[in-house]
Parts: sequence; C-alpha cells; structure tokens
Amino acid sequence: MRSIPFYRLMTILVALAAFCLPVSSANSAEVVGFSDHRFRPGTIVIKNSEKRLYLVLRGNRAIRYKVAVGKRQKSWTGLAQITAKYVKPDWSPSAEVRRDFPHLPAVIKGGASNNPMGVAAMTLSNGNYAIHGTNRPGSIGRAVSYGCIRMANHDIQDLFQRVGVRTQVVAVP
Repeated sequence: MRSIPFYRLMTILVALAAFCLPVSSANSAEVVGFSDHRFRPGTIVIKNSEKRLYLVLRGNRAIRYKVAVGKRQKSWTGLAQITAKYVKPDWSPSAEVRRDFPHLPAVIKGGASNNPMGVAAMTLSNGNYAIHGTNRPGSIGRAVSYGCIRMANHDIQDLFQRVGVRTQVVAVP
C-alpha cells in the first residue's frame, strides 16, 4: 500500500473542509472566489477596508469571515504569524486600553461574560494583537478595536480549527 505525502493529504483535507461550512446566515463564513495570487493557500488575509478576513484555499477560493478591525489610527497592515492559540483565554487590558478605561480590572478570567476575547484567541507576532472572538457581537463589521481582529464566536471557533501556529497573516488597507 502506497502512502500519501503529508502536503498532499493536507491539501485534500483543506479542500474537503471548505465544503463543511455552514451557510445558514448572512453573518456566517462563506466560500468565495479569491483570485489574488500574491497569497498562498493557508494564508489569512485581513482586508481592513472590507472588514473581512479571508482564509485562502486552493483553486482561487477562500473562506470569508466578517470581522471587526482596528479603529481609526489603530488598525495595522503588514505581515504577522500566529504565535499561539487559546481557548477561553484570560484578558488583561494593554497600557493603552487601561489609560482610556482606568476602571477595568487587571485581569478578566476566560469564559466570563465581560471577557472581550470571546471563546478563543490566536495571538500574533506583530505586537499586542490577536484574532479573537468577542462578547460584543454587534461590533462585527465595524472599525472599533485597538488593533485586534474580532470575529463572531462561531467564526473564531471555525477558523481556530483550520489554522495552526505559524500560519501567515497579512493585513492590507
């Protein structure tokens, strides 16, 4: 019996996974055409102006998610990698957030209803940023964060399962 090379197996699994997406609501992830050949399959592309995150697939396709991005002068562009993945992470406000909201506690435990990280988070290599869920679903589709990328909790759970540590993340204007 001949074995399948690992990279070929991963290609097959990513292609199959794309067909398992829910398409039950306008806010759910969806498979769309994606013909920007600058980005390799497996790359996460954040389009700040669209307030969308794309997970690039093979065959000129991507999974598109609606997200919240950084507010004016807080959004970022450039390259990063996922450095770690967390389920129900604790959250500590950055010094900048603490300056703007001094009443916040030093730490909000993971799973708490007031934890802004939602059900999961993936930290990024470019500073104090993450791609994470949210306890404020009404913020999705808006420019409201301090640079983090917020996703609906069901969408971050989906993306979380599809990518790993060291996944490339590219943010464009």
